[in-house]
Amino acid sequence: MTSTDVRKDAEDSGPSGYAAARLRLLQEGARSGPPRRAALAELTDDWLTGLFDAGADALRGVSLVAVGGYGRGELSPRSDLDLLLLHDGSDSKAVAALADRIWYPVWDLGLALDHSVRTPAEARKTAGEDLKVQLGLLDARHLAGDLGLTAGLRTAVLADWRNQAPKRLPDLQELCAERAERQGELQYLLEPDLKEARGGLRDATALRAVAASWLADAPREGLADARKRLLDVRDALHLATGRATDRLSLQEQDQVAAELGLLDADTLLREVYEAARVISYASDVTWREVGRVLRSRAVRPRLRAMLGGGKPVPERSPLAEGVVEQDGEAVLARAARPERDPVLPLRAAA
Repeated sequence: MTSTDVRKDAEDSGPSGYAAARLRLLQEGARSGPPRRAALAELTDDWLTGLFDAGADALRGVSLVAVGGYGRGELSPRSDLDLLLLHDGSDSKAVAALADRIWYPVWDLGLALDHSVRTPAEARKTAGEDLKVQLGLLDARHLAGDLGLTAGLRTAVLADWRNQAPKRLPDLQELCAERAERQGELQYLLEPDLKEARGGLRDATALRAVAASWLADAPREGLADARKRLLDVRDALHLATGRATDRLSLQEQDQVAAELGLLDADTLLREVYEAARVISYASDVTWREVGRVLRSRAVRPRLRAMLGGGKPVPERSPLAEGVVEQDGEAVLARAARPERDPVLPLRAAA
């Protein structure tokens, strides 16, 4: 059965048709990874658009928006649907009725739903107060209704994020650090949390947010492949367990490996650890660059030049003979002579 046939069945048969088409898609052995996630997102888009159109009737000034992971089109078999019903505030009663027409069919199918109903002003206000909401809105994607309303919110949220980056990025870094403290390093765990552990999918999403701020960017080499690998493992985990879980437990690792066509659990963990190392390294480099940029912005170059009689001099702290720390990195001291000091590279590496 083709993807067009699956979508047509979903559209023709309502919620039960969507459920059957979804099940067939997840059971297809020919499609996995990004193609299956994209097909699942498209199938869900079509179904939700049908619910919106049937409930909206002649209602204007309202749109349905996918946010978070669903906004990115990263639907795993047991992923939540993150939805925002956006409206201009002109008819709150009709919008509430429309929300019921959309939310209840989702609940009836037993799908997890994270939903909200807001005006653009309310969405921006909530985003300003809740960093997680703001991160979700950075991935907002229009599904149905007033495209101009969605586009206006996307533009405003992105502008807010970039304007507030000097304040919000340290908050995001602290959030990542607290999560890493709780969940540990993914690459060293026997039963890692693919999403929450350091080097997991949350960190990969945080790197996207940093890049969207235009303040710094992550090293690109291998990052997309690492993210894809963790998403593929999560898909297989959902299918193997039938649950919305991100914890790769020992008793499920062989089954997940088989789902992915890998030899055994050891091979699976090696691939997971390698992906985590790539994301962790990109996070280290990115947050160091964010810190450097924010520190440089905090300094008043003209005042320092006036007081010091010249250009601002970067702060350096001695680490070892011929090696100093500058902006969070180990660099050679100005007086270092590598050609005369064969042990210098070893001291720098240490």
